[in-house]
Amino acid sequence: MRKIEHIGIAVKDIEGSNTLFKSLFGKAHYKIEDVESEGVKTSFFKCGPNKIELLQATKADSPIAKFIEKKGEGIHHIAFAVDDIEKEIKRLTKEGFKMIHEKPKKGADNKLIAFLHPKSTNGVLVELCQEIMD
Repeated sequence: MRKIEHIGIAVKDIEGSNTLFKSLFGKAHYKIEDVESEGVKTSFFKCGPNKIELLQATKADSPIAKFIEKKGEGIHHIAFAVDDIEKEIKRLTKEGFKMIHEKPKKGADNKLIAFLHPKSTNGVLVELCQEIMD
C-alpha cells in the first residue's frame, strides 16, 4: 500500500454536507459522481495532499443507507492506494484477511476498488483503490 487515498464519510444530505465541508476546508468540492452499482452519490474534496469522499445513499438498501441506519453519519472507511489491486487482494487473503470483494470492481473517481471485511481489520472498513489507466 502506497498511501491513504481518501477517507470516506457517510452523510444523509450531500448538498448540506458539501456546504459544511466547504466552510471547513475553505474550498468547494471538485467532483460529484453517482456510483449506481453501490447505490451512492459521492462528492470529493481535496484537503492538502489528502482527499475526503462524502457518500450519500441513493438506494434504501445500499451499504451507505444501512451504515447510517445502524451507526449514523460519520467516518465510513479508509481507502489506501495500491499499484496492483489484484496482487494486493491475493496477498491480503494469503495473510488471513477476509475480503468483501474477491475481485476488484469499478468505483468512483476513476478507480478499481475492493473492500476488506471490518471483522478482519479491528472494525475498520478498509478500501483498496487502484487508478484505472485509460
